[in-house]
Amino acid sequence: MTKIQYYVASTIDGFIADEHDDLGWLLQFGMEDFQEHYDRFFADVGALVLGATTYEWVLREGGGWPYGALPTWVLTHRDLPVPDGADIRFAAGEVDAIADAAVEAAAGRNVWVIGGGPVAAQFLEAGRLDELLIGYMPVALGSGRPLLPVGTVTRPMRLTGVTRIGDAVEHVYRIE
Repeated sequence: MTKIQYYVASTIDGFIADEHDDLGWLLQFGMEDFQEHYDRFFADVGALVLGATTYEWVLREGGGWPYGALPTWVLTHRDLPVPDGADIRFAAGEVDAIADAAVEAAAGRNVWVIGGGPVAAQFLEAGRLDELLIGYMPVALGSGRPLLPVGTVTRPMRLTGVTRIGDAVEHVYRIE
């Protein structure tokens, strides 16, 4: 069964980027400890959803579009460039329609809500997020882009897994 998952790295004080959308705090850790874990996660991904800020960051900093032809929804009201070979669908409006389209396109695999936090919060508040996979990194920022900026208190989530990855720890929460 397809799951809609928010897979993200966070500081221990709950930020996914600094106030300038910089990820230097995360990139300092390298990928050596995390690559195998990421590869296992990504092998089950059939579609992507992300906001315009995250999309633009990936285009600018990612060294090319890293997701090939995976069906990708970018939540935006703007016209943005599309990399060669990418299957990008710009969308605005109801999260339910976007979630339904992404689940269908994922063809039995999972949908990865890449971010940012506001996009994940929209999916959570609409009842369309099934799982949070949060990699807490051993660093604090003090301020920045929040992990999950919801507008109200959420229902409790169920912790279904904890994995140590180097000096980081991943918590997996099921949203019921």
